[in-house]
Amino acid sequence: MTLFQKTPLFIPGHFLQPSSLIQSLLALAFALRIREFVAPTVKQLLRRPIRIVKLFLVINLMLLLNLHIVGEVKLAVRHCLLANHGVRVEDLQRVLSHPQALAQCENTLTKLGLSREATDDTALAAKYVAFNKLKDTGAVASSSAAKIYGLNILAEDVQDDCDNVTRFLMLAREPIIPGVEKPFKTSIVFSLEEGPGVLFKALAVFALRQINLTKIESRPLRNQPLRASDDSNNGSKYFDYLFYVDFEASMAEERAQNALRHLKEFATFLRVLGSYPVDTTML
Repeated sequence: MTLFQKTPLFIPGHFLQPSSLIQSLLALAFALRIREFVAPTVKQLLRRPIRIVKLFLVINLMLLLNLHIVGEVKLAVRHCLLANHGVRVEDLQRVLSHPQALAQCENTLTKLGLSREATDDTALAAKYVAFNKLKDTGAVASSSAAKIYGLNILAEDVQDDCDNVTRFLMLAREPIIPGVEKPFKTSIVFSLEEGPGVLFKALAVFALRQINLTKIESRPLRNQPLRASDDSNNGSKYFDYLFYVDFEASMAEERAQNALRHLKEFATFLRVLGSYPVDTTML
């Protein structure tokens, strides 16, 4: 059984919206005491990230609801060009989909000479085309959406980059016990006082112990996005940042424990979001 099959709130073929659906998903899971579920974090290409769901929105809600990361899934994105049965590619004049999906298929859609219209998600585009029996409009969505809404797949893998991957985090109300029998990843979030070299010191705690970082992101803190420097000789403003880091080590390892113990010496806030097995299926 896959993580998705164990997750009642995962909707195949949908790009989830950050402002409402993710908040509703986490709140519903908390209220219903669902033990574990999947939340998408970032749609990414190997060369450049493209945001679908803001990572820090998920993190903020995790902190609020005291949820933990217990696993990850990397899913290759395979966009298809869908249309009603009997409709050919040359019959199409426009295509509907989520804005990010349209952007990821830019070259293909341009070559076909199709105009683009945005919808809230990819599956909704497929549903609209099917339910309205449109003959001049197609949808960019998954093959699962084609099956669900009875559409024909005119073309597969219409995305411009074959390395397009979505990372999903598996969240639970209780953390798992980390081990060392397989590759593990640990996710943390922390904040630092502003000042020269502070971030360098924070990252050095991992480098000194030969711990590889696989992701680092930052954002200004919402309540105090900037403040004056304590240096009376400098009137500049500094951002206070919240940092998110993934690193390749299990919290069962002494080197990981020592790194975080070292980081706590100067971090103003630190929380381990989870220590969980690495998904190696996309490696």
